[in-house]
Amino acid sequence: MASFWSMWIIILTSITFVGITWILFANRKGEKRATDNTTGHEYDGIQELDNPLPAWWFYMFVLTIVWGVGYLILYPGMGNFPGVLGWTQIDQHDRKVAAADEKFRAMRDRYMALPIEEIAVDPAVRKMGTRMFSNNCAQCHGADAKGSYGFPNLTDGDWIFGGTPDAIKHSITKGRQAAMPAWGTIIGDKGVEDVTAYVMSINGRSTNDEHAAAGETVYQTYCVACHGADATGNPALGAPNLKNGIWLYGGNPEQVSHSIRAGRNGVMPALENMLGEDKIHILTAYVYGLSQ
Repeated sequence: MASFWSMWIIILTSITFVGITWILFANRKGEKRATDNTTGHEYDGIQELDNPLPAWWFYMFVLTIVWGVGYLILYPGMGNFPGVLGWTQIDQHDRKVAAADEKFRAMRDRYMALPIEEIAVDPAVRKMGTRMFSNNCAQCHGADAKGSYGFPNLTDGDWIFGGTPDAIKHSITKGRQAAMPAWGTIIGDKGVEDVTAYVMSINGRSTNDEHAAAGETVYQTYCVACHGADATGNPALGAPNLKNGIWLYGGNPEQVSHSIRAGRNGVMPALENMLGEDKIHILTAYVYGLSQ
């Protein structure tokens, strides 16, 4: 925080404390405006008495002021002054996290020693995995893990980078960078139209046979290196299967044409620094179990 704003906060806070203290003591006893212990106000037969606050109430206000001053001495609150105790919410958070990690370390170590296929069916692991997934993965893949446009469905058994426990763990740990290059400037509009027709045809969709035949030639020239001669994809490259009817960016002709013409880029962030090895092991088991 800049020195100016730090001083601004200190001055305003100090004025506030002095002001409320003065108001409390200055109004402990009201000004006498009548001789019968009233303020002279009357409404609907009700007179306003000029009595001081009850002692317990007055001292309660005094106690809150003293407590507030003591708090601002011990804890941060007066601009850049860190407080005598040097407390910060970051330190408290780190201590709480460390205490929780230590508390559950033995349990996580026990699961770390077991294969993912085995713990994937453990109810306790699935419960922990559900919470981890909700906190770290549901924003993209959905609360039900069924994904959405541009985010893979994790429950259907179709995996862009492989669905083995090791492949899933690598995806969570290191992240993934998928890249579909743009072919529009290379194969031209007709090439895009032909390849789209070919992709539709291998999925059993009705299309122009002449365009599909021409598209197969273009496919075998430009697309086969990633998606394979049989168009079933290559998990090592993150190239999806093009003939199983599962589409990450939509499967109608317009959407497929856009993917071919403009390309696609997908990013799965790496979670290794956020979760750690043991939590990733449990989360991997949960994700693996979704499609089993």
